[in-house]
Amino acid sequence: MTGDPLHVPLAELREAFDIVLNHIEAATKSSAVDLEEDYFWSIPPATQYDVYDSPADLTIGQLSESWQNIKDLLADPDHVVGYHLVWLADVLRAMGHRATG
Repeated sequence: MTGDPLHVPLAELREAFDIVLNHIEAATKSSAVDLEEDYFWSIPPATQYDVYDSPADLTIGQLSESWQNIKDLLADPDHVVGYHLVWLADVLRAMGHRATG
């Protein structure tokens, strides 16, 4: 990264998330989204942000596993870890790829 690090205010992130989620609910007229895909390519964190070299070690992720980790968090919020953001991002990315409009 060049220059200053990207500063992401959490209040703005939360607001943007609410706007997008409200849009998806209105567009689908549903309180749930069906994701047809389950497995996806995942780039290990050590190489994900190294844009000067092609990633050599792709791994496979699973949306149903990521979603189960989120459901486990909802059942037991005291066991939250930062990696829940990664699992949430897996599901959100799939939703974004599927969304139209």
